[in-house]
Amino acid sequence: MANRTVVPFGPQHPVLPEPVHIDLVLEDEKIVEAVPSIGFVHRGLEELVTKRNYNDYLYVFERICGICSFGHGFGYASAVERLMGVEVPPRANYLRTIWFEMSRIHSHLLWLGLLADAFGFDALFMQCWRLREQVLDMLEATTGGRVIFSVNKIGGVLKDIDADLMKTILSKLGEMEKELKKISAVFLKDKTVEARLRGVGILSAEDAVKYGAVGPMARASGIEIDTRKLGYAAYDEIDFDIITSTGCDGYARCEVRIGEIFQSFDIIRKAAAAIPNTEISVPVKGNPPVGEAFFRCEQPRGEAIFYVKGNGTQYLSRARIRTPTFTNIEALINLLPGSDFADVGLQVLTIDPCISCTER
Repeated sequence: MANRTVVPFGPQHPVLPEPVHIDLVLEDEKIVEAVPSIGFVHRGLEELVTKRNYNDYLYVFERICGICSFGHGFGYASAVERLMGVEVPPRANYLRTIWFEMSRIHSHLLWLGLLADAFGFDALFMQCWRLREQVLDMLEATTGGRVIFSVNKIGGVLKDIDADLMKTILSKLGEMEKELKKISAVFLKDKTVEARLRGVGILSAEDAVKYGAVGPMARASGIEIDTRKLGYAAYDEIDFDIITSTGCDGYARCEVRIGEIFQSFDIIRKAAAAIPNTEISVPVKGNPPVGEAFFRCEQPRGEAIFYVKGNGTQYLSRARIRTPTFTNIEALINLLPGSDFADVGLQVLTIDPCISCTER
């Protein structure tokens, strides 16, 4: 029997933007076991729900993570709206859908840039992030923010997008789409990328279900799961397909995310063409009633579950979120065994980890 060595991976590592820690058990250069340790980042954000008015707490909740901030604000607002029986105006639902897809584009482009950087493709990294800056410019023009948008409110949204600005956005998205086609060709056709990702980090469809994988992680294993199909916001009025791959490896996870960027372009166009001319919010009076509510939505990394519990006062008793990275870590540590030690950094990156979301 070969000698076993335990090598700590993270929380500080050149390929990791955030502090995930995994103890890797090696036999020579092969991974035989991976043991995660989470809990490096604690900010007490969920406890603050008992000390902040339920309206004000929305701005705390969206600060769980900068990359996922819109989805967190949207998810919390939707859960409270469900608890209080608030009906959001149709235009607000379409605006939320447009902003959510912009957030998905910027998140996936950020990830693509990090993947390029992990390969040592510095120019490609800069190209991906240059494209992402254009999406952030659109978000800034429409919401006023580039990282934390603070555009959601209980009962709708705070800002609107007029026809001229919408036309400008659609024009820029068309230009971005042309550039992304050139960039994505490198990720999908370059021999170096294929050699490092194809056949590495296999997560079978059965294992994806067994370990509760969500988002692109599950869809890259052929699982057609996308909570946007539940029909929240305006997704029930927009036709789109679930992007999947049967590759079950790191390459398939890259392929799915690239496909989702192009899909987000299409969803924004369809939403902009069908957006109704109504109010963007409704007044909400009183406090959340005694009771509880769940809400599920599709963050860029996968399904997020939001839970709120009201007690009849202006302060909620509980606000809780289960983030996609939390459940995808289980799939990650079960696909690493059998991989070479040199592949660990890239395979961790292929789940698109968001530790700020996971540790609150």
